[in-house]
Amino acid sequence: MDMNQYLSMFIDESNDHLQSLNENMLQLEGSPEDLGIVQVIFRSAHTLKGMAATMGFEDLASLTHKMENVLDLVRNEKLKMQDFIFDTLFKSLDALENMVQDITGGGEGKADVSSIVASLQAIESGEWTGGTAPVAEVNQSSSTVTPSAVELDEFQYSVLDQSIAEGHRVLYIEVLVSEQSQLKGVRAYMVFDLLERSGEIVKSFPTVQDIEQEKFERSFSLYYITTKEAQELEKGIMSISEIESAKVIQLDQETLQQMTNQAAATAEVEAAPVPAPVDASPESDSSSKEPKKLAATKTAPKQAAAPSRTIRVDIERLDVLMNLFSELLIDRSRLEQLASETGNNDLSDTVAHLSRVSTDLQNIVLKLRMVPVDTVFNRFPRMIRDLAKTLDKKIDLVITGAETELDRTVIDEIGDPLVHLLRNAVDHGVESIAERVAAGKPELGTVNLRAFHSGNHVFIEIEDDGKGIYRDNLLRTAVKRGVVTEEQGAKMSDDEVNQLLFAPGFSTADKISDISGRGVGLDVVKSKITSLGGNVTIHSTPGKGTNFSVQLPLTLSIIAAMLVRLGSEKYAVPLSSIVETAIVQREQVRNIHGNKMITFRESLIPYLSLSEVFGVPDFNDADEQETEIVVIRKGERLAAVAVEEFIGQSEIVLKSMGTYLPAIEGISGATILGDGQVALILDPNAFIK
Repeated sequence: MDMNQYLSMFIDESNDHLQSLNENMLQLEGSPEDLGIVQVIFRSAHTLKGMAATMGFEDLASLTHKMENVLDLVRNEKLKMQDFIFDTLFKSLDALENMVQDITGGGEGKADVSSIVASLQAIESGEWTGGTAPVAEVNQSSSTVTPSAVELDEFQYSVLDQSIAEGHRVLYIEVLVSEQSQLKGVRAYMVFDLLERSGEIVKSFPTVQDIEQEKFERSFSLYYITTKEAQELEKGIMSISEIESAKVIQLDQETLQQMTNQAAATAEVEAAPVPAPVDASPESDSSSKEPKKLAATKTAPKQAAAPSRTIRVDIERLDVLMNLFSELLIDRSRLEQLASETGNNDLSDTVAHLSRVSTDLQNIVLKLRMVPVDTVFNRFPRMIRDLAKTLDKKIDLVITGAETELDRTVIDEIGDPLVHLLRNAVDHGVESIAERVAAGKPELGTVNLRAFHSGNHVFIEIEDDGKGIYRDNLLRTAVKRGVVTEEQGAKMSDDEVNQLLFAPGFSTADKISDISGRGVGLDVVKSKITSLGGNVTIHSTPGKGTNFSVQLPLTLSIIAAMLVRLGSEKYAVPLSSIVETAIVQREQVRNIHGNKMITFRESLIPYLSLSEVFGVPDFNDADEQETEIVVIRKGERLAAVAVEEFIGQSEIVLKSMGTYLPAIEGISGATILGDGQVALILDPNAFIK
């Protein structure tokens, strides 16, 4: 079978399982006695092992199998979780992630994990310092029972007997796994997976649970109901690697009765020396319950599992959908303009209906592109845990608002800046345990990671309860590094001093490490966030902590904008950056120290002539008695931009300027208007320094 068609599905599901394993391992580290979490981890590891073995990635399956053995000891209360075990399992997860990344890149998922395997084997055998008894001999006696001694209860027998009467095929199957196989449980899983696709397993020996845990020698047997031929199933089973033999026998009612009687007689002989009740064994109880569950699935298959309400869609398809809708939006604007010019009522009504429908479609398309920030946040708990151990600090990461949604384009770009901010919070922000105790703080430091909506923006905040930013220390470092002079620093407000952290090459680290203080500083964070149309601010209280607030646009594809005219040219100003529009008289424009300023809300703000900035030949606001202005905002700073005329508000499609034109300061892109004219989109952040 060609497995390449399933490769992308395998990669996606493997990443999901690895993320789940990481999250649940972190939960278990906080509650090491919670066996419920162990069960969830075990099932994820088991599923990942089966998937890897089916796809032929033996190294990945083998390592997961070793992890599974350790987890099995824990869930059966034969081993208690300790730091060494947690560290080893986390290293195993890192290795598995690297293997999946290698497969994603076209490799075979191979890696040298001998040291990790040795640690897992030492834990399993009890050779490590924790000293746990080996479990190699667990339940071996149960595997010595011959396959023919598979006992059926009355319910199971009646299900098989009725199936024969209804014309179904009832098969007895014995499978022998090769002696050289290192993954007996995986091979058995593949056999069960094959059979369950075309029928129903009523009873197996050993039990499914024992087979999953490899608590059997080499063989297992089962009763099976299907409509397929025995020879076809036998051929399918033998096609699975490391299966030595498979015997498939079709039963009629007489043969079924004989085998049932023989199994009952064998069971009585074995049970004679032990006068214990049948239901005294938990395994017997679970075995008897299992076929009832399977039989119920047969009679009411719709209750077994709810149909999935989600599908995986390739990102490229969403991009194509967005591009097609962008063209539709441009044509809609053109139709609206034509309907307005012609004055045809029927055309106007049709275009109005089209506009309403396309607006609904626009909302749906944009929602399709929206992704919860949880897809970025979910990797941070593990990162913080590892950083805290490296720095010998106690840190609790509290995440809120992980369900907040952002455009996929923004999500793809925001991960690295957040990693940098979190690393700085852990390394520079939160003090060492000794420093916190001396300051009267609890040993456990807290880093809050929050996300929330506000208007057309999403805010992401990273807040720590560490030592905060001390103005004098920061200024001293800035002066020493030549970022500002002492005279400039004395005139700066606290917020302006905090913004020095974003100066290129500025770093407050005393020594360079692999965590932070590489001499790069936070300027890379600010430049990345600014390129996304966002902005970052700092609020800090010395001795209490620091808050980094990142403001991001909801989407980068379709934006609401104010269209303005300058002579024969049209420009678009993003509405998210506009505070208000107004008209000013020529005498209201003042010249202060060579800069044009106007009074706005009882404060002076800069006045910028857009015609001068872009050299517009057929308009000059200096010749006008009164001028329309657009007041724009960047963080807390405002500026007034002079234009000739307001055209109106519109939904526009943001188009890149391409690689043919160099980057133009003040321009973030372009859009096509309804009349086919191209309008440049202003970047308000570039006008306010």
